[in-house]
Amino acid sequence: MGVTLEARMAHFERIRDIVSGPFSPAIMQQRLAAGWQLVSIEWRRELPGDEAAAEGAFNEDIPYGLRISDDCLRLEVDPRENQVLTQMMDLVVQDFSFSSIASDLNEKGLRTREGKRWNQVSVFKMLPRLIEIGPRLFSTAEWQARRQRFSKMV
Repeated sequence: MGVTLEARMAHFERIRDIVSGPFSPAIMQQRLAAGWQLVSIEWRRELPGDEAAAEGAFNEDIPYGLRISDDCLRLEVDPRENQVLTQMMDLVVQDFSFSSIASDLNEKGLRTREGKRWNQVSVFKMLPRLIEIGPRLFSTAEWQARRQRFSKMV
């Protein structure tokens, strides 16, 4: 009896460390000791006012809720950020204030892309993104279930 293809395929876990201060080699040592392999390093810098981005450099922010795919050829949905957007949209639809939305996200341990706590300004700045993803979000089965829940509440 042979091993199925699925049983032979390796499954990988990926994490992303957001560096908010000077880099510490200790982080690398801890990850390596825990069995992690380094697969990518992403660099960014602030460009001087008169300097253009290097050819091939990505000089735009990746829209919140998306990330660069593993093959680096496209953008794909970031599950964690998509969860934040869904929760945010849920509360906007229920007419919560921006400060209440920020409090709810923070209480649930959800943070901004930079790992910071949400505040009313950061929630407000997400409105254009919520408008952009609204049609896709509203067409999901998950949102249909939420909509039924809302209609029972009213």
